[in-house]
Amino acid sequence: MNWSADLPVPGAGQRLLSGLLRICTRMVFRTGMHPRVPPRLQRVALRLATSIAPRAGGVRIEPDVIGGLPCEWLVPQQDNGWMMLYLHGGAFMIGSPRTHRAITTALARLAGLKVCALDYRLAPEHPWPAAADDALAAYQALLAQGHPAERIVIAGDSAGGQLTLSTALRLRDAGLPLPAALVCLSPVTDLSGATWHEPGAGDPLLSYAWLSQGLDAYCPPDIDRRLPLLSPLQADLSGLPPLMVQVGEDEHLLTQSLKLREHDGLNLRLEVYPGQWHVFQINAGLLEVAALALRRVAKFLAEKGCR
Repeated sequence: MNWSADLPVPGAGQRLLSGLLRICTRMVFRTGMHPRVPPRLQRVALRLATSIAPRAGGVRIEPDVIGGLPCEWLVPQQDNGWMMLYLHGGAFMIGSPRTHRAITTALARLAGLKVCALDYRLAPEHPWPAAADDALAAYQALLAQGHPAERIVIAGDSAGGQLTLSTALRLRDAGLPLPAALVCLSPVTDLSGATWHEPGAGDPLLSYAWLSQGLDAYCPPDIDRRLPLLSPLQADLSGLPPLMVQVGEDEHLLTQSLKLREHDGLNLRLEVYPGQWHVFQINAGLLEVAALALRRVAKFLAEKGCR
């Protein structure tokens, strides 16, 4: 299902703010997130850039360790007993739970569940399958703690979307309990580089050079990036939990989401947001369309029993 209709017409203030955010995002990512900049400095730049992003109120942040891995819990004032394992984006080499609190706090409040944002190992210090192993270990730790799989959601953005899908594939293939649902925001689904979209308005966040830097760090040359666990577009996706995918119309990874429609046996809800760029949901505290997108994630989860 594609959904892009009935979006509210933004007022003049929202149009102006969206334009400013597009310019600022482009400036940050074309200077701070560039192959000439070492990953350790990119991590600092992203942390500074996201420190001003508004977080949802009424959500408690609790540092913790799960499965031997650092994480933080985003806990709403009242929770419904559901858990979300959230896997942040950042081209597999930058990002942390802290940089994505604008999304995770909003999801915790809107869906009324506890969010476990995992601080998985990053490349190039820890290439594949380190991050994938960490995501699987965190999910298994949730099960070991007594959380039923039918009340767990796995979600992620960009590279975290890829980790979400690969984790679900590993669980299915191992015959382990599957989560109730999956949520992917602008997911990377093809690490081979063969699927790339050029939006007319341009993507202010993502660039081919920067994503290639991250993929080269995560996947050394001797690894076939077409492997199903690396490029889920190459996988048999039948039998996975219900999947919601949100993607912006103005982003390079648009086609990587649209091609998911070609997979038989995949229970997919695909939402395409006109005029939006890569992981626009991180502006949920500023842009009405970003807040709307996360409200629709909460509605999707409510339909699966998360209420």
